[in-house]
Amino acid sequence: MLYPSIDRLMDVIDSKYSLVTIAARRARQLQDDNNPQLESYHSQKYVGKALEEIHAGVLTISESEDDEPDKNDERESA
Repeated sequence: MLYPSIDRLMDVIDSKYSLVTIAARRARQLQDDNNPQLESYHSQKYVGKALEEIHAGVLTISESEDDEPDKNDERESA
């Protein structure tokens, strides 16, 4: 059984796609850097640890300038 449950995670981040992206990025960071943000984890796996951090509110979504579309790249219709 997944801890925390998907229902609880969806209360924190309302998009499953964003949830997967954030968890995957954080899992890679945990694997490479081994820098835990919580004192203890239920899960032994990196993805589970990332999901626990999301549920605890340690990880959040923030828009960066790179994620925003560039208005100059929009094509005009002829």
